[in-house]
Amino acid sequence: MLQPKNILHINVTRIGDTLLATPVIRAMAHAWPEANITCLGHPGRVELIENQPFVGKVGNITKKTAPWLRGWFGPRYDLAVVHNFDEALVWYALRVADKVVAFRQRDERLNSRLYRCVQRPVLDTVHAVDVQLPLIQSLGLAPDGRQLSYQVTASEKAAAQQRLHQHGLDARRPLIGLVLESFPTKPYRDWPVEHFVQACQQVSLRYPQAQFILLGGDVTPAKIQAMRTALGERVTVFAGQLSLRESGAVMSCLDLYLGVDTGPTHLAGALQIPMVAMYHCLHRGYILAPLDHPALRVLEHPASNEDASAQRSMAEISVESVTSSMLELLATRYG
Repeated sequence: MLQPKNILHINVTRIGDTLLATPVIRAMAHAWPEANITCLGHPGRVELIENQPFVGKVGNITKKTAPWLRGWFGPRYDLAVVHNFDEALVWYALRVADKVVAFRQRDERLNSRLYRCVQRPVLDTVHAVDVQLPLIQSLGLAPDGRQLSYQVTASEKAAAQQRLHQHGLDARRPLIGLVLESFPTKPYRDWPVEHFVQACQQVSLRYPQAQFILLGGDVTPAKIQAMRTALGERVTVFAGQLSLRESGAVMSCLDLYLGVDTGPTHLAGALQIPMVAMYHCLHRGYILAPLDHPALRVLEHPASNEDASAQRSMAEISVESVTSSMLELLATRYG
């Protein structure tokens, strides 16, 4: 039976897909608790894997740098698991590992070198986590849960609490994080800012001390202004100002998260904080929403799959459905 002592995990991708692969890493750590696991990923995303108790080392790699990493003088691995379809990354794994598991590539010469050549499930036919799990299932390993993993350190938590203190938010409760925008290339996934305003106003009627924190990357200035005009000092803007790990630490202090389908929503899911997540009809929640989450409300766009298109507005998700979900989750803590 395979008993690797040194394992290499390679996953070069965006925020969400980096976190969606954590059940694969966790399953290997559970199956082989004595193994040392090294994770290589995108230089701007691999930090999401840092400080996980089941990861030994984290480093950077890209499809452009991989061909130059010959592996002659570096560490050797008993097993490497590679996600995605960047053949340069698979060739690198073959140079440094005795056995390599990867999805089937276009190059059959490459496939013939693999220890396990895995057919990836068709996208949108199974949950995004279940797209990744066949990599370890090909080794006879069972999943160790399907929830995403992320670890905030004690120092990061303290720094986040200090950041909140500096902005005078210590006494403001509940603290509600908002992510207004998805990818710039997919603006159809964005809920209208006026809907965010209305939801925040309705929550404030029930909780007058509520504070709303804008998180994520840079947000359209007009949207920030609309939030500030309507909500005044009840809005604090951290969007575009924090690193990924700083954002994660602030999220860990929240009482509730509300966001559209984007990387920070996956991060909130990994933290398992109470959350309301909204999904467009082209990117369904039953495919992308966090799994095994104890306090999650998934709001799907009402269009049928047959009518789904980028022209369908997220405004079709009503303010009332979002507000009621937020209040339901807040009531479990604040009554």
